[in-house]
Amino acid sequence: MSRHIAHRLLISAPVLLGVLLIGFLLLQVVPTDPATVLAGPTATPAEVQALRESMGLDKPVWLQFVLYLGRVLQFDLGRSMISNTAVIEEIGNTIGPTIELMLASLVWAVPLGILLGTLAAVRRGQLLDRVIMAFSVAGVSMPIFWFGLILIQYVGTALELLPFQGRGGPLWSLDGLRHIVLPAVTLGGVFVGPVARMTRTALLDVLGADYVRTARAKGVAEGSVVMHHALRNAMIPIVTLVGLQIGFLLGGAVVTETMFAWPGVGRMAVGAITSADFPLAQGAILILAVSFIAINILVDVLYAMLDPRIARR
Repeated sequence: MSRHIAHRLLISAPVLLGVLLIGFLLLQVVPTDPATVLAGPTATPAEVQALRESMGLDKPVWLQFVLYLGRVLQFDLGRSMISNTAVIEEIGNTIGPTIELMLASLVWAVPLGILLGTLAAVRRGQLLDRVIMAFSVAGVSMPIFWFGLILIQYVGTALELLPFQGRGGPLWSLDGLRHIVLPAVTLGGVFVGPVARMTRTALLDVLGADYVRTARAKGVAEGSVVMHHALRNAMIPIVTLVGLQIGFLLGGAVVTETMFAWPGVGRMAVGAITSADFPLAQGAILILAVSFIAINILVDVLYAMLDPRIARR
């Protein structure tokens, strides 16, 4: 298992390097000059040029990237140009709310998706199967921002049942739970459909296997056949999809956090890019990339736990 994890970490290093390079180059082509933003509107051209030299912006792009990598390896992501605080500190203040939002989304979306997919597979071809599949297709097709706007309009504004702006506090407090409901439902709502469809497909393949027919022939109860024999062996493709979708949740969190004014990494990244705060934007890109890679490594570890043959490859 440790060899398997080490191998995954080794092949993830070039991916992270590529993400850092792309993020760095994308920020280089932004027409806004960081030195001009930092110097202010009243600065003279000479003052702006001196600031550019002090920030290293007068050096070739490849050298700027090499110096940036050196700082990253030393866990020095620079300081925010707007707040003048360390980027590490800014990320530390926002990573917690983002993790809270993702966990609150997954804790209900994944079990519900697996449950709906299992019911659809067991009732294949019946009305319940068709209703669940129609619901799943609608969930896959639904834009996350549209779903969030509907919840804000009706649940938050018209009915005034739940707050929809900001974070009310930690999840163990009542106010914190009330504030996270709408963002978590928005972010997790687009997650249920794909999980349900994949669960149904994987479970239908397994339900026709020889060992499932043997278990039924032995008189094992249908519920036990589905839960203990079929569903466990159908979990690998489901885990694959869940892992990939969790990575996409990071992108969805950017939209959700912006809509609901949730103080997470996604909202911080949007604010940093719009305000031309390059060090903070690069730090946000880095933490999102590391999170995506870590999620994929975790999925690979779950593969090996579900099927030990994978760890021996």
